[in-house]
Amino acid sequence: MSIESVDPATGEVLDRYESESADERDDLLERASETFAEWRDVDVVERCRLLENAADVLRENVDEYAELMTAEMGKPIAQSRSEVEKCAWVCSYYAEHAPEFLADEVVAGESDARTVVAYQPLGSVLAIMPWNFPFWQVFRFAAPNLAAGNVGVLKHASNVPGCARAIEDVFAEAGFPDGAFTSLLVGSSEVAEIIEDERIAAVTLTGSSGAGRSVAQTAGSELKKTVLELGGSDPFVVLEDAPMERTVEKAAQARLLNSGQSCIAAKRFIVVEDVYDEFVERFVEELDAWTVGDPTDEETGIGPQAREDLMEDLAEQVDETVEQGAEVELGGEPMDREGAFYPPTVLTEIPEGSPADTEELFGPVASVFRVADEDEALETANDTRFGLGASVWTEDVARGEAFARGFEAGCCFVNEIVKSDPRLPFGGVKESGYGRELAHHGIREFVNAKTIWVQHGAGEDEGLVE
Repeated sequence: MSIESVDPATGEVLDRYESESADERDDLLERASETFAEWRDVDVVERCRLLENAADVLRENVDEYAELMTAEMGKPIAQSRSEVEKCAWVCSYYAEHAPEFLADEVVAGESDARTVVAYQPLGSVLAIMPWNFPFWQVFRFAAPNLAAGNVGVLKHASNVPGCARAIEDVFAEAGFPDGAFTSLLVGSSEVAEIIEDERIAAVTLTGSSGAGRSVAQTAGSELKKTVLELGGSDPFVVLEDAPMERTVEKAAQARLLNSGQSCIAAKRFIVVEDVYDEFVERFVEELDAWTVGDPTDEETGIGPQAREDLMEDLAEQVDETVEQGAEVELGGEPMDREGAFYPPTVLTEIPEGSPADTEELFGPVASVFRVADEDEALETANDTRFGLGASVWTEDVARGEAFARGFEAGCCFVNEIVKSDPRLPFGGVKESGYGRELAHHGIREFVNAKTIWVQHGAGEDEGLVE
């Protein structure tokens, strides 16, 4: 089967890749398994040295990788370069900190015994990754897991095959052994069979809630550990004392970054009555100032949606919301030009139960909700099946922190947009998934936290009840 790489800005076929046959897939999984048997025993300092090499490869080829991302999924070129640089950062971060995160942890025990927790790798970890951050999503999985002694098997999104191959090449050029990181160009229909393969020890997915349910069900039937980072409909709460100029500027960034195609993008803007009219007026003006166009142009802020069908799905959600009674303050329909372009869009008077109220709108569409006060703002923010990120904006940081503690979400920010950072745990609750990536929490998701009791002397036969 041939997999096409298509430029969403022009519809041009960039390249074609041959997917692996069943026999080739089996050979690659076997190679990964064999590599793990040796890689797990490589000293963590050596594993981290190679990880720093990967960071160097990324930095030395930032333009090449950025141009590839922009060509395959339409990300504005400046944002693509930033993504590559962030991938280098996460590699360097774990190269520096993994030995500390994986060191034996001495825990309390008997006075005549030494009890420790050792963090040891599990094996081949399958990563099912999306197209929207085609390098970052992979590296935030790969860096901690390779440092921990696991090997990575990537099933990337079908519209970014070039990125999948390029990432594989990064680790090869950095000096990782053959099989330490493997990219499988296979269809989604083959995922369940791969998960069930005895050579796969665990699975991580970044994707939709539906995909998460499917993966979790398959992995659960095999008793395999999973980490799921799923969709989001993040609230951006504006209280009456919010610093309006900065709040509006950040609101635009939070909605339009990556052309609006981000799980942690602000999607529901919840504004208290006292400043609602001012916020909407300034917000519409700010979004309207963003440049939509050629993603290879340095001045472009919003490129195309990653695929034509994704843009059509977004347009259908907007149309249905408007048909149910929402008001369109800006945008509202696909642009009349070549490519999968959708403009910045602002919807107000969102009807209860409409797509903009209950679904994730994965594109540059902002849904603005009017609320009476702080209490209603928090109630509205939490009135969603998602729980990935959230932010609140106020001059009073103590008030903001107290408010943030009430969010039902995994990543909560005060006077800052939601973002991932190698130094902080990242993940969600409710239908946004479970488990954590990044920081020391992420590197310990796919390890065996092994208790080791070393008895000095005869000891006593105590505590024999399980």
